[in-house]
Amino acid sequence: MGVKKQSAKTSVKKGTPSANGEEHVRRVRRLCAALRQTTEKLSHGEPTFFVGKKVFAMVANNHHNDGHIAVYIPVAPGLQATLLKTEPEKFFMPPYVGVRGWVAVELEAVDDEELGFHLSEAWRLIAPPKVRSGPGQIERTIPKF
Repeated sequence: MGVKKQSAKTSVKKGTPSANGEEHVRRVRRLCAALRQTTEKLSHGEPTFFVGKKVFAMVANNHHNDGHIAVYIPVAPGLQATLLKTEPEKFFMPPYVGVRGWVAVELEAVDDEELGFHLSEAWRLIAPPKVRSGPGQIERTIPKF
């Protein structure tokens, strides 16, 4: 008898952000804060992270009652289809921005190291050239917890 594989999608009561989701928001916030010139603002009721004036990450904590606790990020051209096909338990097509090459990362399905990698790559894709090539490190050291 085979083991039934569970989906990474967290069971979230429809209509409310999840308490577990708030823990994941703190993870995303901590990792994004380590990236140079990152700011956070609420956009569409969710924490959204900017470098300069451009968005590089948006949290979705049961947004529109979809049951997902995820972060939406841009990925390199051509990578979206590969991630969606090869790791559907971690990645899905986000609403609105998916058509522009973004993916949603199920936060329950990734550890801090993998999440930090994806957020750093998203930051690099969006950061203005002067910020990317400025003096010092591209990013501050991401703390390990």
